[in-house]
Amino acid sequence: MGHDHDSDADGVRVLTSEDENLSIGTAVDESTGDDDDRFDDEEQSSALKGLIEWLVVLVGAVVVALVFRAFLFQAFFIPSESMEGTLQVDDRVMVNRLSYRLHEVNRGDVIVFSKPESLSSDIPDLIKRVMALEGETIEGRDNAVYVDGQRVAESYIDPADTIFDFGPITVPAGHVFVMGDNRDDSTDSRVFGAIPVDSITGRAFVIFWPFDRLESL
Repeated sequence: MGHDHDSDADGVRVLTSEDENLSIGTAVDESTGDDDDRFDDEEQSSALKGLIEWLVVLVGAVVVALVFRAFLFQAFFIPSESMEGTLQVDDRVMVNRLSYRLHEVNRGDVIVFSKPESLSSDIPDLIKRVMALEGETIEGRDNAVYVDGQRVAESYIDPADTIFDFGPITVPAGHVFVMGDNRDDSTDSRVFGAIPVDSITGRAFVIFWPFDRLESL
């Protein structure tokens, strides 16, 4: 009795090459679906990690900026003509807030300080030049400034400016006497008196804007 090679043997059907292709194809399709899901999960996880990293960077940058401003350096703009000869209106200067924690105030320093309470102004901070230190006696006469009887050399002022007579004034302990470089148009210690050293924000050390006026002070 002949055998039909196309029939099943013992209920088992012989796997043909066509069947193999079908099974393999099915297996591959199922496997590809699982991989796609895994890849999608990995991409979402990677995107989330990237977002978290950027948020950490941004928060870190803000913290650094706040520390930078609070303890190290701070930018100020010049709103008036009181320091002309050295600073122009709308100049931007950088102020070192640590300067006077590291050393004493020096004559000639350009400083930013809190507005004296006696001065009526909407501007909270002023910028002037230190002219005399505690215990020194300052006066204006003969169109010049004298400290302890010695004329102060001032190459930064306009020779055409008029320095009206004032003083002599002895600077109290813990204070400094400040003046604007534009002597004809500056409200300074000649008006509101010597200022407390504790009111000084820091020393202006560079003009950084506009770029064509980049200059150390």
